[in-house]
Amino acid sequence: MLKSAPPGPIRHVSRESETLAELFRCRCERSGPLPSLYEKEQDGGEWRGITWSDFYDRAARAAQGLVDLGLDPGDRVAILGPTRIAWGVYDMAAQLAGLVSFGIYAMQTATQVRYLLRHSEAKAIFVDGEDELGVLLQAAAEAPSLVAIIPWTDALYREHRDRDPRIVDPRSFAGERLSVREVRARGEARASDDTAIMIYTSGTTGPPKAAMISHGNIMGLLRAWEPICTFRRDDISLSFLPMAHAAERVLAFYGRIDTGIATAYATRIATVLTELAEVQPTLFGSVPRLYEKAHSRIYAEISRKPPAVQRLFKWAVGVGKRRVRRQLAGEPPSTALELQAKAADRLVFRRIREAFGGRVREMITGAAPIDREILEFFWAVGLPIYECYGLTEATVVTHVNVPGATRLTSVGKALPGVECRIAADGEILIRASSVFRGYFRDPEATAATIIDGWLHTGDIGDIDRDGYLTIKDRKKHLIITAGGKNLAPANIQNAIKSQDPLISRVHAHGDRRPFITAIIAPSPLETLDFGRDHEVLSEATVEALSAELLANPAARSPALGEAMAKVVVLPEFRRRIQEAVGRGNRELANVERVRRFVILGRDLSQEEGELTPTLKVKRAALERSFAALLARIYDEPGFALEPV
Repeated sequence: MLKSAPPGPIRHVSRESETLAELFRCRCERSGPLPSLYEKEQDGGEWRGITWSDFYDRAARAAQGLVDLGLDPGDRVAILGPTRIAWGVYDMAAQLAGLVSFGIYAMQTATQVRYLLRHSEAKAIFVDGEDELGVLLQAAAEAPSLVAIIPWTDALYREHRDRDPRIVDPRSFAGERLSVREVRARGEARASDDTAIMIYTSGTTGPPKAAMISHGNIMGLLRAWEPICTFRRDDISLSFLPMAHAAERVLAFYGRIDTGIATAYATRIATVLTELAEVQPTLFGSVPRLYEKAHSRIYAEISRKPPAVQRLFKWAVGVGKRRVRRQLAGEPPSTALELQAKAADRLVFRRIREAFGGRVREMITGAAPIDREILEFFWAVGLPIYECYGLTEATVVTHVNVPGATRLTSVGKALPGVECRIAADGEILIRASSVFRGYFRDPEATAATIIDGWLHTGDIGDIDRDGYLTIKDRKKHLIITAGGKNLAPANIQNAIKSQDPLISRVHAHGDRRPFITAIIAPSPLETLDFGRDHEVLSEATVEALSAELLANPAARSPALGEAMAKVVVLPEFRRRIQEAVGRGNRELANVERVRRFVILGRDLSQEEGELTPTLKVKRAALERSFAALLARIYDEPGFALEPV
């Protein structure tokens, strides 16, 4: 367990701040000797941490380096690298220097990076890693505004300094500190409503747009969060999402500066479960995919246990869910149920919590829907997951479930100061101090998004009489059948996907069609296990490909595709998916039910242009790529499978 601050109530500093630089300076002055950030040494050794004073010192030195480059307040600075201490240092260095910072996701192509550099007119970029620097140098050849490329390490600089005259010695960013007087002077050149950061959208329907988030937007969010915040001074979190991700950047990173709680940065996604046990966090946040994978792996492990263990597990989960339902309904459990719950906890649930470090008090999720079955399971185990909702253009979060005010499958109530209403066509509209300034260099898109002071989210939803918001789908994703019915594909997809861990993704199709069809992508790890259990794949093959996936969960190598293709054609595999679709259909209205479907031989991937860096499905791109396949489902009887 890593050291955190002494117990006690937290003190937010956003009330005392108008800009991110002020927020950072206030926190570091108030919490100087306390721990702020942890990461593991590069060789996978011990955890090492820095205090808030250390954090400020490093950021102020890097800020002086940026000023020495001749950058003026308001200039853009990019950061390309993993979620580590250095990322936060460079981000806050840019803020101390009065600059605008933005992140670039890893594993982008040179064309994608070039677009971001040119569109943003970035003056400098911090970069880590041989591969990322190689891609960046290709992109930078056509980025005339760029004056400095700063490697994160001396070794990377020494190896590549002759490749481009703009490559700068990183030691220039570890020298003298930018003085407090200069920080204030450069800060005075920036107002609360000036852009603090830019966040590039996922680009599911076209080139990414740069959302301009102001200092005031961020302070507005942090101040709205304060009345409902349940954090404690001695809390510690484990973070692993990319810092280019809006939620990790704003709610997590800036939120921790506001509250002063410590965090540890996971080495990579593959090590999260191992490092949960080492860090023993009290707070944990993730996109739904990690919770879904953890849930499916737990059930996969239980399925290999003796029947008696399986019966005990099933009984415990049933008891836990009954207790949770009463708890969330505000009804006390009966004495008998409470005794059963204590036994279930002692025999089953405690071990599952230990896998998450044993101290997690709250978990949060957002960015995509999560199935009720998964939510109820984790609540039953004693790991409550609180769903929230927001979007980059509203500075990440507008609605959240909180302890004492939670309704599963809703995304909670609006934050204090956030106005929310539903338009006549079902679209969610938001008005708040956290609504962004607009899209950089794109006034037309801005005007189409903010109308009469209301942010048009593009999401379809409902607000119940108690104020809880439920998301149905993206407005542009709605399916209008040949019969004129408006259907939300997310509802269909989630109903089927939740039926079996063998399913990774479901793409529902049916716009202007007589009935709904689907493309189903298999889940790699579970499919490999299925192939081994049915003697199609060797133990060695499964171990090697599983290790590859754990090292890089987004990887989709040719070898993995070949192995999965051997499994998905098995009659037993196809039958299991057919049964899952049938079960999902029974949860849907007749017009929503999937009548025919096909199973891909692989999972969807970024490499094929089907997923964004945040793993969102590029729906329009998918429809184009699989247009011929979808046509065959309708036109060729017997080509596709049917649910059972």
